[in-house]
Amino acid sequence: MLTRRALLSSAAVARPRQPNVLLVLPDQLRAQSLGCYGNAEVQTPNVDALARQGVVFDNTIANSPVCCPARAILLTGQYCHVNGMTANDLRLRESSTTLSSILKREGYRTGFIGKWHLDGGPREPGFVPPGPRRHGFDFWAAHECSHRHFNNKYFRDTPDALPVRGFEPEGWTDLALEFLAASRTDARPFFLTVQMGPPHDPYGAPPEYMSRYNPSSLPMRPNWRDTPRGGRREIASYYAAITAVDEQLGRMMRELDRLGLSEDTIVVFSSDHGDMLGSQGAILKRKPWEESIRVPGIVRYPGRVRAGRRESAIFTHADFAPTLLRLCGAEVPRTMQGADLTALLTGRSSRAPDAALLQIFGPYQGDGTPAGWRGLRTARYTYARFQDRPWVLYDNQADPFQIENLATAPAAAKLRTRLDAQLQTWMARTGDSWAFNWSYPVEDGGRLY
Repeated sequence: MLTRRALLSSAAVARPRQPNVLLVLPDQLRAQSLGCYGNAEVQTPNVDALARQGVVFDNTIANSPVCCPARAILLTGQYCHVNGMTANDLRLRESSTTLSSILKREGYRTGFIGKWHLDGGPREPGFVPPGPRRHGFDFWAAHECSHRHFNNKYFRDTPDALPVRGFEPEGWTDLALEFLAASRTDARPFFLTVQMGPPHDPYGAPPEYMSRYNPSSLPMRPNWRDTPRGGRREIASYYAAITAVDEQLGRMMRELDRLGLSEDTIVVFSSDHGDMLGSQGAILKRKPWEESIRVPGIVRYPGRVRAGRRESAIFTHADFAPTLLRLCGAEVPRTMQGADLTALLTGRSSRAPDAALLQIFGPYQGDGTPAGWRGLRTARYTYARFQDRPWVLYDNQADPFQIENLATAPAAAKLRTRLDAQLQTWMARTGDSWAFNWSYPVEDGGRLY
């Protein structure tokens, strides 16, 4: 029989159960194309339900709005010039400290499903071998990068390709349900991330979703111009893919309920970057405009996050890893540069960073990005510049669709001076420099993503 002293001693060292984490990350999904972010046309009932059950960050910002850099920031909590991922198709250093490797060390069962895009080199065939290149993920069902949204392939622990039959997000969700089902016999908390290809171009979805959207009847954003690869047909197909992804989120949420895991699971729904889709007459990403940098940021955590709340504070990719680590009771390493926003998330504080630092390190012919640029997204303003001149400046409060560019307006001279000083402070604080820019052709200008 345990003595009272022994009971007290064991209670003192016992740790409360750590929460599970499910991070769902569709590719190239802008916030403006979800119902809970004000789009009345697109059908996203499951995302909208998640939003009602948790907190919606209205200003969730991709610090570097392009695939590999964004994914690296999410995992490392570091800006691209620090983690080394300044462009697509580079390899994240095996020595990097990541959210996944820390949670594994904390006793978590870790799983990665979907598009990895952090291993560098050729995208095909796409096998990432077990070991340090997987950065702490044990369960693995993924490929490096492929945007064949139908009848694709993936890998587990050998280089033998396995089929993803039908629409890829459905296959990824089947694998996610397999991972979740193991919780019935494995008592460890888990960290699972499901990173789907759609709604990334080439835009499309199964016929039952495509039939829901008529390109000719969809209202366009006031800043939209009919653009090749950003026209009505592409937007209708983009919406169809989002609705198809939404259905797969619903399947995962229902499985959490069925397994009795909902109360103990932090669910995060976001994306790596947005998509211009003709807004500003531009396509794809790498731009400082809202359609490129603003992504979903929805967090549900019953018991700690009050349901039905909206938060206007800036929340960036760099903040994801430190915030999730603290929610899971883990220490945040000094190497992480993002902010721990646990107190903001749980309603104990309103403190948050004064801006999001924005970074693109080079030009890219494939989507019309003219040069490397830096910028800030504050609560009110968007400002971006090239090394030698301002590029864009918008008052998002007065001009939410960013119609009037104030970058050269004489009346905005004092505002530009203030934002330039703020940008310089952010660059100095994070160790950024214009010297990190590179010149074409580090990325192949013929690629679209």
